[in-house]
Amino acid sequence: MAERTYIQAISDGLREEMRRDGRVVVLGQDVGVYGGAFKVTNGFQEEFGPWRVLDTPLSETAIVGGATGAALMGLRPVAEMQFADFISCAWDHLVTVAAKQFFRGGTPVPIVVRLPSGGGFSGGPFHSQNPESSFAHIPGLKIVCPATPEDAKGLLATSIEDPNPVLYFEHKHLYRRIKAEVPDERYTTPFGQARVHRPGDDAIVVTWGAMVHTASEAADELQKDGHEIEVLDLRTLIPWDKERVLEGVRRTSKVLVLHEDTRTGGFGGEIAATIAEEAFEDLDAPVMRIAAPDTPVPFSPPLEKAFIPQVDDVVKGLRQLVEY
Repeated sequence: MAERTYIQAISDGLREEMRRDGRVVVLGQDVGVYGGAFKVTNGFQEEFGPWRVLDTPLSETAIVGGATGAALMGLRPVAEMQFADFISCAWDHLVTVAAKQFFRGGTPVPIVVRLPSGGGFSGGPFHSQNPESSFAHIPGLKIVCPATPEDAKGLLATSIEDPNPVLYFEHKHLYRRIKAEVPDERYTTPFGQARVHRPGDDAIVVTWGAMVHTASEAADELQKDGHEIEVLDLRTLIPWDKERVLEGVRRTSKVLVLHEDTRTGGFGGEIAATIAEEAFEDLDAPVMRIAAPDTPVPFSPPLEKAFIPQVDDVVKGLRQLVEY
């Protein structure tokens, strides 16, 4: 297996799916000649041609609407939003049409929308959001949030195979920062199966995306005090692995839910409510949540650092939890 960065794994996985299945097409702003805003599709148009790698106008509505129409005609489009924030422009086509078409007419809509998301690079309020919770209660959509290069490739293949609209949240701060060995051959990673990023029995952190690595660094600090913290990477939010979360809660009795999205209405609230309903008597401490404050993402690097949960924030929370 070769070592790949997170962004290389996404690019390799997408290229592999296009070679394997002629129905897979890519569309978005600057995905062709320019190779994508982050160069994920660099060289794709030369290999697959302009009819399978389509440069579109600057219109997210047209991109998602066109992808939905192409899917209804038998293709498997992968649409790129240059930044996840801009998906709001395509809300109606995605939520009113693509998500509900199967319920309305029995017609699958196998589209994948790639959503470069998250902060950590001082992109400000229009380029740094994590809007996954906005879509988590929309029936018909699936939500994928890979944290590692291996999962980035495997989950992308599963997303393209899936007959439903899939929102694929790829965290920009992980693109060139995270490396790992990734199998050269094609493989898929199942939806709805959490992955133990780090084992432990004293408490469990339930998280996803870039926060998996923040939680792991915090667990390293707790280990110095003799506490073994499990870090559970959900990998997908819709569907999410409720049974594995509840098993971890029953085993450790203390749980921290961590996410980069803002706190109010974040998906962590759904997880915390489920734990309270189904594992209340197994808890030895209240369910703790660490998330971003309910403000837009700041431009200023120091303010952005204060906004995004940091390792020190998680260390402080975990210490309170294990000592409760």
